[in-house]
Amino acid sequence: MNLRSKLAIAFAGVGAAAAILVGVFSYQAASQRIDAELDRSLLTTSAEVAAGATQILAPSPLTRGPDDDDHDEAQPMVAQAIAPDSTTRPLGGRPVRLPVDDADRALAATGSLGDHRYRDFTAGRDDYRVITVALGPGRGAIQLGIDVDESRHVLQELAARITGVSALVLAVAALAGWLLARQITRRLVRLTDVTEQVSDGRLDDLAVPTGGRDEVGRLATSFDRMLGRLADARADQERLVQDAAHELRTPLTSLRTNASVLRRFAELTPESRARLLDDVDGETRELTHLVDELVELATRRYEAEEPSPLQLGDVAEHAAERVRRRTGRTITVTADASAVTGQAKALERAVSNLLENAVKFAPDGPIEVVVRDGRVQVLDRGPGIGDEDAARVFDRFHRADAARGLAGSGLGLAIVRDIALAHGGTVFAEPRPGGGAVVGFAVGTDLLLPNSHPRHVDG
Repeated sequence: MNLRSKLAIAFAGVGAAAAILVGVFSYQAASQRIDAELDRSLLTTSAEVAAGATQILAPSPLTRGPDDDDHDEAQPMVAQAIAPDSTTRPLGGRPVRLPVDDADRALAATGSLGDHRYRDFTAGRDDYRVITVALGPGRGAIQLGIDVDESRHVLQELAARITGVSALVLAVAALAGWLLARQITRRLVRLTDVTEQVSDGRLDDLAVPTGGRDEVGRLATSFDRMLGRLADARADQERLVQDAAHELRTPLTSLRTNASVLRRFAELTPESRARLLDDVDGETRELTHLVDELVELATRRYEAEEPSPLQLGDVAEHAAERVRRRTGRTITVTADASAVTGQAKALERAVSNLLENAVKFAPDGPIEVVVRDGRVQVLDRGPGIGDEDAARVFDRFHRADAARGLAGSGLGLAIVRDIALAHGGTVFAEPRPGGGAVVGFAVGTDLLLPNSHPRHVDG
């Protein structure tokens, strides 16, 4: 059973339950009201009969019909007197003998004036409501009965009407529930169709039923955004695989060539052997570095790190110290007290990649790192960045013409961009006045914490 049917049945059930409860309470209230009015009428009429007004027991010509053989409509009452010795005497009304029990005899013999009791009895096809009223000690009692068939008929008609109304309410509630369920589930059905297409591997040209401010609308909007991110992620993945296959082809081809040469290793001169081994070692390192960078990009391991408050200057100094030890280059760090909420290892990796890029392109001269207002800039005096490369320098596997012969995977700056984007920031690359390049990133302003005074650290 689908959700639409369940909702329709639920609405119908609620409507039917409400109608039945209202009907039952209405019937009970009407029945109690009719019984109370009937008892009050019997008590009043019995007082009039006791006072001698027995003419009210005579058939009424206004209500008697031509087919009224048993006086049901003309005269519904019957009365009799009960003597203290329990003998009875008819007073008028229908020719029906009212039964007298011990309680009635006790009221006739010893009951106080006004004491009374009610009971029901059936004579033939007719049901009667009977009242016995004491006239005082030793004075007997008056017994009055009234046919309640008409009241029962009224209650039966009321019950039939309530049943009909309940059935109508049930039908209307079911129809309204089905229409409302259809309105509610229409977008859910379309959204389900989209999810089934996604499960089949389709991510393109999917029409998600967005719109609306209710929970379904919010779900559809979130799902649409999720599909967009999935499509972008798959496109990035495919592009990464294609680029990786292209980049891996070069070192693998070189290694294959060197492997072929190694078959003639004994025929090579010592100098050729040394160059061959150096070449194999270098290609192996480059291949290892490329695989590491690919794993870093594919798994985004840095995204699993918990953000914490940190000083960007400290992050830059740690990265600079590690590059100093590895390369022996002079690196100067100038930083203010920019504090951010971020991932320390990821940001340090980003700064390290910027420094390694500067070391590669600027083999001589000092390298500067400037941290100011949440921006990290690495300045060098290398060949600089051309206008045609500035827009693509952070793309995966992009190599400027000047870098074709240099080592590297072409992924370092792409990782910098991903880390900057993960911190709500941007990346930039531009020429440096006087020669060289300025490459860096900035974190999002919403991650900046209150800072104090700038400081200067040299190394």
